[in-house]
Amino acid sequence: MLWTLLAIGVSGLGAAGIAMLLRKLTGNRLPKWIIPACGGLGMLAYQIYYEYSWFEFQLQRQPAESVLVASETGEVFWRPWTYYWPMTTAFTVLDSKSVQRQDADGTSIAAFNLYRFEKQHVDRVSHQAHLLNCTTAELLPLDEQKKPQLDQLKQIAKDDALYLQVCQ
Repeated sequence: MLWTLLAIGVSGLGAAGIAMLLRKLTGNRLPKWIIPACGGLGMLAYQIYYEYSWFEFQLQRQPAESVLVASETGEVFWRPWTYYWPMTTAFTVLDSKSVQRQDADGTSIAAFNLYRFEKQHVDRVSHQAHLLNCTTAELLPLDEQKKPQLDQLKQIAKDDALYLQVCQ
């Protein structure tokens, strides 16, 4: 976050410097307020760029065995441009190295880890083990002691990216 704040400050100073140069080149015909206005616009432009490039940057940082299985976009009222161009606020990746399949009594069950990344003022990462019944397409999260959380059992579609990656 420190580097982000530093980059925002530098982009504001750079934009203000360009405005100051333009003012001098025009013989001071541009108003003085153009300098802080361009500085503010430069900082805002970098912040918007940073917010929209977060998803691609985070995906590039993942190991090769990570597979994107879901992403979420959203709007925020203090960022009015997100109502026109929603930005990615969270995504989930599958650790394909952690997938373990077992066949028993005609059903195929896979155990694996999912990692969820959320964009907040400080990025949050959470991981959870899951079981997926490939026959019935039922997804069951496990707690820290690897015990099933039956109250959170959910059905997923057989064309879902998670199902296709784990069961095929």
